[in-house]
Amino acid sequence: MTPKDPTLGLAEFQEDIVGAYLKGRGDELPADEALSRSIIPAATASIRDFSHIAPEIPMLIPDKCVGCMACVTECPDTAILAKVVTAHTLQDKLQTVEDPQKRSPLEKQYFKTTKYFTAYEKRKLEPGFFNITVDPTKCKGCGECVVACGENEALKMVQKNDVILKEAQRNYDFYQKLPPTSKTFIQEKILPDMMLCEESLLFKGGAGNCMGCGETTAIRMMLAATGFVYGKENIGLVAATGCNTVYGSTYPFNPYQVPWTNSLFENACADAMGIRARWNQMGWQDKKIWVIGGDGAMLDIGFQSLSRMLTSGMDIKVIVLDTQAYSNTGGQASTASFLAQNAKMSSIGKRLHGKTERRKELANIAMMHPDIFVAQTTATLSNHFYKCILGANEYKGPALVNVYTPCPPEHGISDDAGGKQAKLAVYTRAFPLFIYDPRAGQTMKERLSLRGNPAATQDWYTDPQTKEAIDFIAFARTEGRFLKQFDPQANPSETLKRSQEDRLTNWRLLQELAGL
Repeated sequence: MTPKDPTLGLAEFQEDIVGAYLKGRGDELPADEALSRSIIPAATASIRDFSHIAPEIPMLIPDKCVGCMACVTECPDTAILAKVVTAHTLQDKLQTVEDPQKRSPLEKQYFKTTKYFTAYEKRKLEPGFFNITVDPTKCKGCGECVVACGENEALKMVQKNDVILKEAQRNYDFYQKLPPTSKTFIQEKILPDMMLCEESLLFKGGAGNCMGCGETTAIRMMLAATGFVYGKENIGLVAATGCNTVYGSTYPFNPYQVPWTNSLFENACADAMGIRARWNQMGWQDKKIWVIGGDGAMLDIGFQSLSRMLTSGMDIKVIVLDTQAYSNTGGQASTASFLAQNAKMSSIGKRLHGKTERRKELANIAMMHPDIFVAQTTATLSNHFYKCILGANEYKGPALVNVYTPCPPEHGISDDAGGKQAKLAVYTRAFPLFIYDPRAGQTMKERLSLRGNPAATQDWYTDPQTKEAIDFIAFARTEGRFLKQFDPQANPSETLKRSQEDRLTNWRLLQELAGL
């Protein structure tokens, strides 16, 4: 029977409710107080299995891995996990494997790297063996990890079969039996290492996001940085309706390990203000509350609510998942869409030439509110992203972090291209990086930093090999949403040229404000 307790214990929920859904019998559950409130316990999505949806899965090549953590950081689905263990711990656990023939293949998955073994040996410390494990039930086969690995070539996509899946599951099961990575191997100054810490893995796999989703990477990295410093018991989320609430609460699957609530498009920030006020009354001033929302929630219908919150002085943080379209409802144009972008409601045809309005720069507008920490970043440039999140959390007051989050189906890019395209967006001034910190000084020049942008004093970044300027039109050539802005000879349209002028105007404004 379904439990009467509306708080729903995890074990009961998984047995009675998740079990019924997994068997395709969710509609047979009786009406119940607990179900009517739509309360979902933490991390129920961890038992969801996606191993059947993609033909390929990443495979590790241990002797090429350097332990950079790029694949772990950029995986949208928490399907790639890392751990460092000592030789003693590894051998003890290997002895618990009943079949001796299976011990050697498992042992080979834990290997020496300069970062965690050689460097520790030189310092007369006990070294560690590094491991990358793929959870086959969470991997959706986007291949973004392989792209993130880059020239190291320590990962490759392989065709799934029964043998490959059983081996991957065996590796993952053994990984789970090992203790958490010791804090001695987690170097706080190397920010990607945060995901070695159990407290950082607060967004579990099993969410219903698309393959290669840029939003989930940003969310799990934000939670990793916040959890690493403050602990999961000190975090709460208010999620504005959008893609993030759909893949984050496809009943009965919840990927979050922290409490969160869903509000409407237009009032998530107002909702957060009420929660913040109540927390402060209870003496919970140190708890962190983050508002999550996309284009509609923050730039359009919820813009007034956001602006009001930013002027409140309340200690509330906002992460904007900027996909430049209404991804959840089919890719309609938003005020975040680029001029010349082909999107629903701003399509390209004989009379219409894509979006004709200039893009609204939310982060620029946020800077004009008094004493707000503002950052613009992308998850693929992980050090900059983490610094933005850590800075926002440290700031005593409102903070907004606007994140470029690639949406493969709406941007017209492949599932593995999100990170590459986000980086290109930065390099072509489509989406400049910056941090605006009121603590840095009294003037705009002191407060605004454009560090992280290549050739920050120039109009365009120049490719060091080809010596060609990498401009916004070069970016547009790589994405399907701008395809119709080029003629058969690949010449850009006048509308796209105006979009490039708009991007350069925005970049020059930031340069001027930063004193460059």
